[in-house]
Amino acid sequence: MGKQKKIGVSSLILMIFSAIYGFANTTVAYDQMGYASIIWYILAALLFFLPSALMLAEYGSAFKEAKGGIYSWLAGSIGEKWAFIGTFIWLSSWIIWMLSTSTKVWIPLSTLISGSDQTQTWSFLGLSSTQTVGLLGIFWILAVTFFATRGMNSIAKISSLGGFFVMFLTGVFFVASIVIWFLNGGQLAEPIHGIHSFVSSPNPGFSSPLALLSFITYAVFAYAGMESMGGITDSMDKPEKTFPKGLIISTIAITIMYSLSIFMWGISTNWHQVLGGDEVNLGNISYVLMNNLGLVLGKAMHLSASTAATMGQLLARFTGLSMFMAYLGSFFVLVYSPLKSFIMGSSPKLWPKKMTKLNKAGLPAFSMWLQAIVVAVFIFLVAFGGSAANKFYLILTDMANVSTSFPYLFLIGAFPFFKQRQDLDRPFEVFTSRLWTNVIVTLVLIVLVGGIGFTCLEPMLEHDYMTAFWTIIGPIFFGAVAWIFYHNAQKRNDITETASDEN
Repeated sequence: MGKQKKIGVSSLILMIFSAIYGFANTTVAYDQMGYASIIWYILAALLFFLPSALMLAEYGSAFKEAKGGIYSWLAGSIGEKWAFIGTFIWLSSWIIWMLSTSTKVWIPLSTLISGSDQTQTWSFLGLSSTQTVGLLGIFWILAVTFFATRGMNSIAKISSLGGFFVMFLTGVFFVASIVIWFLNGGQLAEPIHGIHSFVSSPNPGFSSPLALLSFITYAVFAYAGMESMGGITDSMDKPEKTFPKGLIISTIAITIMYSLSIFMWGISTNWHQVLGGDEVNLGNISYVLMNNLGLVLGKAMHLSASTAATMGQLLARFTGLSMFMAYLGSFFVLVYSPLKSFIMGSSPKLWPKKMTKLNKAGLPAFSMWLQAIVVAVFIFLVAFGGSAANKFYLILTDMANVSTSFPYLFLIGAFPFFKQRQDLDRPFEVFTSRLWTNVIVTLVLIVLVGGIGFTCLEPMLEHDYMTAFWTIIGPIFFGAVAWIFYHNAQKRNDITETASDEN
């Protein structure tokens, strides 16, 4: 980033918002927990979002010259070996995000074309809809990798346009919800029955205490992405003041936005009438809710049934367009950015020469194709593993949530070791007491381990071993691959981990 233009508080807040706030997170939360998701989002912000953001800010400011992002932070705290394994799992979380999104991306396209999600009716050569969407997902990741390796990263500019569409979409949702609320005389589609509505989920799948606790992972996932902000502290105007101010304002604003958005879905959506059926899944939930929003708005304005239905379809199509644009832009960045950051930031001795070689466009093409093949194989295994569409998307969502949360165990766990170093210049420091640092680190780790553990345990207790397997396999598989990879590199180059790695 150019040093001539320093990032101020307002720019930082916008950057944090675009990296973290997700419109689709509010629809998933409402689908799974109704109003009861609000309290979990607030708790996740207080027990995870704010403390871990401040820790990442300290990492970023102390290692502001490092090129490897979180790899450099971990290597400077707990040594090269665990940094490699931790960052490999972090990279795997993006790979699993691509796996999950390669199949979900067809839902907004279907909604844009048809006005509603028709992917469950798609069939190719006698295959089921889940298998057909799986094959399309494989085509998507291979096509994106093909174009991205040719340096067509200018297409990533679409992501800023996609970001604008999603912001506009959020604005349309807020305005439409307020209009419905006024026209219906303050009546909510999902009535509030005292405090019970804010602690008990209408979703029978989230009625057990274990399921409630597993929702922590969904809430934590909604706040994930902060690690990408840690690398820009050197580009800020007075980082020791700008970063904490931006983080605290963003934490409060994003928490309020999430809580308010979840509550406002209750203005237009009665949970049992709209979300109680089998045709709604975690892949199409946003389009179902936006379609319903248009329908309810039309009825509140006393328009004809056909006009109200048209309004619903238009909102669903606009949501499809917005989400498709956002996915497209995100993919062209994420298919190479985390991979390139990890490979270029870590020691070249750790990688086979083919993986570190850059093509004419300055991209590690071989590594990108290897990544694409891994994603394609995983999509094939999940899609052809025998699962209905709603189960298919639940498995993908659980995989993404656990894998995205898992790297934070390394980042938060390494923090006390990072604080023990006496040789670092720390332009930004919040955690000055060793006791309080250890207490807060322990608390955040309990929240993370609890959320991840319950997400993995819950399907096992319900004897749903397929969901449990795919939920757990991501970090374990990629952690094992990283461990084998590192030890092979050690044998190949006689790399010895010494005290200098940690100092």
